[in-house]
Amino acid sequence: MLAQEDLLNQLHRKDPEARKHVFTEHFGKLSAIAQRYCKNSEQANEALLTGFNNCLSLLQQQRQAKTTNLPGFLEKEFIQQCVLFVKNIRNEYYVSSTVHATESSTRNYNLFENNELIDFNNVDTSVLISSLQQLVPSQRLIFNLHVVDGFSLSDAAALLESSEATVKSNLEKARYNLQKNIEKNLRMVKG
Repeated sequence: MLAQEDLLNQLHRKDPEARKHVFTEHFGKLSAIAQRYCKNSEQANEALLTGFNNCLSLLQQQRQAKTTNLPGFLEKEFIQQCVLFVKNIRNEYYVSSTVHATESSTRNYNLFENNELIDFNNVDTSVLISSLQQLVPSQRLIFNLHVVDGFSLSDAAALLESSEATVKSNLEKARYNLQKNIEKNLRMVKG
């Protein structure tokens, strides 16, 4: 096992073995982040590879190898790379803003009423990930940034290049739609 300082020095020199080591060591965490931010596995794999390479490029541009906390740096930068990746998929934004629901539902999705169908403490991870992936990009991004990754609304707004009011609105829509998606996916699982 390499010391972090040695590993960082090797990454600065673009050593392929060091890149492979870092990718292998952090694959699980970075893959989970990409799955949450992207709409499907294919997009998540592309974001993972692109984001990882961009993170290493940013790391190589830094010259303070001794002061960088590699896991913290990778996670923070990778989240930002995932946001940029999703924001750059313009056709997904266009389609999601022009598609309208065609199925009416009699179910009331009041977020403040007790919900007998969803036990949020026992929802399977695959159902949660699938439900997150079904959100439109603007809602998926803010939900992940604020709720999951702990960014403040103002920091998330700056990262998304949006107003704080828009971010708040998208967060409320995300919570509402996530509940609907979880209910729908639970019904499909229970069959």
